[in-house]
Amino acid sequence: MHADVIVVGGGHNGLVAAAYLAGAGRSVLVLERRPQLGGAACSDAVFPGWDAHLSRYSYLVSLLPALIVDELGLDLTLRHRRITSYTPVGDAGILVDNADPVATRGALGADADAWDELAALTTSLAERVFPTMTEPLLGREDFRQLVGDDEAWEALFERPLGELLEKRFSRDTVRGIQLTDALIGTFTHAHATDLLPNRCYLYHVIGGGTGDWDVPVGGMGRISGELARVAAERGAELRTDTTVTAIATDGATARVTTVDGEIHTAGRVLSNVAPTVLASLLGASQTVRRPEGAQLKVNMLLRRLPRLRDADVTAEQAFAGTFHVNEGYEQLDTAYRQASAGTIPELPPCEVYCHSLTDPSILGAQLQAQGLHTLTLFALHMPERLFVDDREGSLAAARQAVLASLDSVLAEPIEDCLAAPDTIEVMGPREIEASLGMPGGNIWHGDLQWPFAEHPADEGRWGVETAHPNVLVCGAGARRGGGVSGIPGRNAAMAVLGAPS
Repeated sequence: MHADVIVVGGGHNGLVAAAYLAGAGRSVLVLERRPQLGGAACSDAVFPGWDAHLSRYSYLVSLLPALIVDELGLDLTLRHRRITSYTPVGDAGILVDNADPVATRGALGADADAWDELAALTTSLAERVFPTMTEPLLGREDFRQLVGDDEAWEALFERPLGELLEKRFSRDTVRGIQLTDALIGTFTHAHATDLLPNRCYLYHVIGGGTGDWDVPVGGMGRISGELARVAAERGAELRTDTTVTAIATDGATARVTTVDGEIHTAGRVLSNVAPTVLASLLGASQTVRRPEGAQLKVNMLLRRLPRLRDADVTAEQAFAGTFHVNEGYEQLDTAYRQASAGTIPELPPCEVYCHSLTDPSILGAQLQAQGLHTLTLFALHMPERLFVDDREGSLAAARQAVLASLDSVLAEPIEDCLAAPDTIEVMGPREIEASLGMPGGNIWHGDLQWPFAEHPADEGRWGVETAHPNVLVCGAGARRGGGVSGIPGRNAAMAVLGAPS
């Protein structure tokens, strides 16, 4: 078969690209190796016999621009969370409640002013920067001028993030709450001189021009389902259970071979797989550095929410936002050092999300009536290297450590709250790689990059280009990739369509 464009990988970014290109009259073929579309942005009935559809891999949305939703006519509802976060501290805690700034300031104590000042800085940054994510790349100096704040530029783009947090905040717990946004999906520390934490932090605070992280009504599968619907209605052909084994190109025409020996040709190929996977498909002589994921994912179905040690906060409040577990500033550093030394952290830092409190529609009516809830836990500083030897034993040990960490901040063991003994799923980096094809289980497909051109030759381009003129990256491995955003998918489509650059 010949198509104008072949998209390798039917994750949400590939579907975004397909929808734009098919809508522009291009013939588009999407090839997905899994039996379902959506990649990490999907919903699954994780526990057989239970009418609950969990956002299994990704769960919140911040980076999806309203521009894409509007241009593609997606029928989506993203619901804002009133509670940003709750962090247990002994028998009390810090509740960040968007609807009660007075109580929030009281909980933050001496760091309240610094918290508000940093929020104002990142909000201003988000308003200025986020619109550029769907535009041709600015150069570094033009991006700096756009930021328009020399102090902010120095703190966020030039110096290790830890310096900013230690300068502004006095409490270890508050420093930790802020630092977690710089560590999700990465294996690094606050004073990393490569500024990887800064890049991760930036992507977490600019989304939507506000930095808010919202819950998709109907689960992540609703997003991918809508994208697939629009792409198909516009004429894209979407094939599942089709594994691509090789890509060859002369710069003008590409040949895409699948596992069954079928060969498809196209003028352009868009890669929605990780750069290391693309390099392998292209038969590159020079290998791309294999990324390393650094998280443990635990999905649970509960018969009820667990009791807290804090008598002043309800479980419904605490779990309505991001529930921080042993994520103090020093705790994060200790866990990083222990993992770097090759051992599972004694007290793994984690964060927990309860999708069903904001969006009960992911549960069947009977489960809703019975008061059941989903719970997703994301444990940090669990790099793939910890699971290379004795994978099953290491995964079991990590599960035990993570659940013990969660129990340490609750008034009862979390396992006492499970709907059934088997309504818990634990996935490390290697399980995520096996399921989604993400090398090393890295959810970003590699290190996040600055959202501007770092070399003059890339200014005005889309950040999706490769060494081959007719092979583009449309997934998380693109510049301005990562997260559930659709941004690299749209940018790749714009590059194909010859939008001004």
